Amino acid sequence: MTAVPATFRAFVVETNGETVTRGVRLLAEADLPPGEVEIRVRWSGVNFKDALATIAGGKVARISPLIPGIDLAGEVVASADPAFPAGSAVLAHGYDLGVSRHGGFAEYARVPAGWAVPLPPALTPRLAMALGTAGFTAAHSVLQLEERGLRPGTGPVLVTGASGGLGSVAVGILAARGYEVVAATGKPDEADRLRGLGATDVIDRAEVTAESPRALEAERWAGAVDCVGGATLPYILRTLRRDASVAASGNAGGPGFATTVFPFILRGAALLGIDSAQVQIAERRAIWARLGGDLRPNGLGEGLAEVTLDTLPLALDGILAGQARGRWIVRIGE
Repeated sequence: MTAVPATFRAFVVETNGETVTRGVRLLAEADLPPGEVEIRVRWSGVNFKDALATIAGGKVARISPLIPGIDLAGEVVASADPAFPAGSAVLAHGYDLGVSRHGGFAEYARVPAGWAVPLPPALTPRLAMALGTAGFTAAHSVLQLEERGLRPGTGPVLVTGASGGLGSVAVGILAARGYEVVAATGKPDEADRLRGLGATDVIDRAEVTAESPRALEAERWAGAVDCVGGATLPYILRTLRRDASVAASGNAGGPGFATTVFPFILRGAALLGIDSAQVQIAERRAIWARLGGDLRPNGLGEGLAEVTLDTLPLALDGILAGQARGRWIVRIGE
């Protein structure tokens, strides 16, 4: 038996040809997809992928109408899985949430038990969404770099797109773990905030997107978290130290890039692709448990911009316009 009310509020996107309409609607319980865990959503986050789901040609939304929102946190109201009893705090993100299955921009959600993550005791639903998909991706990136040998004291670690949600959390995690972090951003007014998160230096985006006729340049970075893609990856690859790695997770700078084989065959560089959406659930839960502990970033919960379902378009349009400063989160209901 469902515990979802007969109707509930949701932010819905509907596509008709090249026309996209979006806004808050009343939906029925029957509009939710099947799943073993029903959740009263308290908080969600605003991600670049969510914004793309709301525009024509965004190539994210696979169903219409769609409730976007690739992450959510709240409490279980009903469950067919004893691992998630009613009243327990949970979060969910990734897989097909907010893409081909209704997501977090609604008062209620229904998800498979195999997608649900117990909320770590050290995190509230609000703090979990202060991290959200962006924070999880940042943590996954850092862990992948460490699995390939990155350690504090081995040299500076570059974070591109550092003023955005993913980049800000990456700076905070790396600094909290004792790394020397260099943050690259195109927003000079963000320098103080990034230093407050633990960055030892802040450099201009132009430096990490500059073209060069050289296949290799002076070895500079012990590792890198690239949240941008495009022109940043060629720069990072030709300036990585020997046997260093870059964890790549973004394409805001474009999906294509041009490089040579020399960083790989002459310096042993590694390009680590980070696909946080499809991380297996056991690993996903383990990373979240650590985000409440040894992976907790500096500045968690600070400088958040809050919106509601009604004011959500402000954040969606802002992130598309490149106005992200840290993390936008969505307060769902009371």
